[in-house]
Amino acid sequence: MPTARQNSRSFKKGATNANSPLGDMDVHFSEFHKRHSPLFQTPTGGAGDESLQYFKGLIQAKKKNMERMAEAVPFSDDQALQHFLTNSPWDEQRIVDQIAADANQHIGGKRYSCLIIDETGFPKKGDQSVGVKRQWCGQLGKVDNCQVGVFSALGYQEHATPVGFKLYLPEDWTDDEERCEAAGIPDESIVFYSKHDLAFQLVLEARKQGIQFGWVGADGFYGENPAFLRSLDQINETFMVDVHKDQHIYLENPEPVVPERTSNKGPEPKKLKAQTEPIRVDKWLEQQPEEDWHRTFVRDTTKGKLLVDVLHKLVWLWDGEEPEANCWHLVARREVEGNKVKFSLSNAPENTPLERLIFMQAQRYWVERSFQGAKVECGLGEYQVRKWRSWHHHMAMVMMAMLFLLEQRLLYKRDIPLLSCFDIVCILSFLLPQRAFTTDEVFRQMEIRHKRRQSAIDSAYRKQLEE
Repeated sequence: MPTARQNSRSFKKGATNANSPLGDMDVHFSEFHKRHSPLFQTPTGGAGDESLQYFKGLIQAKKKNMERMAEAVPFSDDQALQHFLTNSPWDEQRIVDQIAADANQHIGGKRYSCLIIDETGFPKKGDQSVGVKRQWCGQLGKVDNCQVGVFSALGYQEHATPVGFKLYLPEDWTDDEERCEAAGIPDESIVFYSKHDLAFQLVLEARKQGIQFGWVGADGFYGENPAFLRSLDQINETFMVDVHKDQHIYLENPEPVVPERTSNKGPEPKKLKAQTEPIRVDKWLEQQPEEDWHRTFVRDTTKGKLLVDVLHKLVWLWDGEEPEANCWHLVARREVEGNKVKFSLSNAPENTPLERLIFMQAQRYWVERSFQGAKVECGLGEYQVRKWRSWHHHMAMVMMAMLFLLEQRLLYKRDIPLLSCFDIVCILSFLLPQRAFTTDEVFRQMEIRHKRRQSAIDSAYRKQLEE
């Protein structure tokens, strides 16, 4: 079984000098954008130049908002960048489809390729940003005012990159057509879908795009939803999803039946009833002897081999409505140091080796790392936009940036196996032309910031007087 081993050998001779292939990374960057530039064509022209400026800004600027981008990228203007996101009618779906095709060419179609579903929250102030509401924000670890996006990422061993996304619209929004219209939400999109619905749509879209993957992975929020798991199972998608400790399972087939009528009084029974009792997974775990745990290798890490203790059992899941229960794998994974346990369910074939189940369970780690990179290196959540179109445009551009980082890591994997997204951004920040920071330029940028700040202050005072 392949592992995500990180080779600790040093750069090969010359990897850090001027003759290194890394010195051509800015050329790769330009060629990558040129490859995708035709996708920004619109009926009235094209936005290729603006897309290049925004693309550079996502890499070069320390903070990835329009003002900081314009301060870092030569010949750019924050108003033009804002227009590119908010008003330019380029179709982000064309970008997403091409990214999906490129990602599939690089890391799809392999035995260990997978599609991972994840969501992330973007903290926001006010109530104008599209989809914003007080709701659970994973980034903050609490309920707060935020937007939530549901994402799909294609993964293969230690590599992963986003290939799809959906903005979650709470019912507070979809029930308010005037609010949706003000945010620029298309009429056909003013429909409430749960996050589980959006996740399922992303799986269907990935297949429609031709992405090849062996299974779907997700965390406990999606694993706890029986309808989501049934939907995947019904379209013959293999899944490996985490579940919470209060998940109920049946150790024997519950064989649900409608009870026979035992009395002439009362209505005739119609509801199915299980013939065995369910048990919580954490209660089942307490009953297992220590000798049943299996020490298993997961992957190589920077701190040595990652080993875990594992329990496995075929169990039945029944939602109280289906005519038959589903027999699925239950995997309990315990840290060697510490007693933290993770539970997962999979509908993989019954004869699937335990080693593969453990590998499948562990792959979400790399997708979480991918989203961490998207936030830190590519400004996934640092946008300053409020409208539907601009949110989707920004996410498509971040996906482009993440695909480029993936391609560079794959290109240099053999010679520079420890090359990270952070390394690539640092190198490009040096190689790509920067706006000249002369004394005049520093003061010019300060004056622009002060004019805008004063304008905002004046506007606030005018509103107070009007009230």
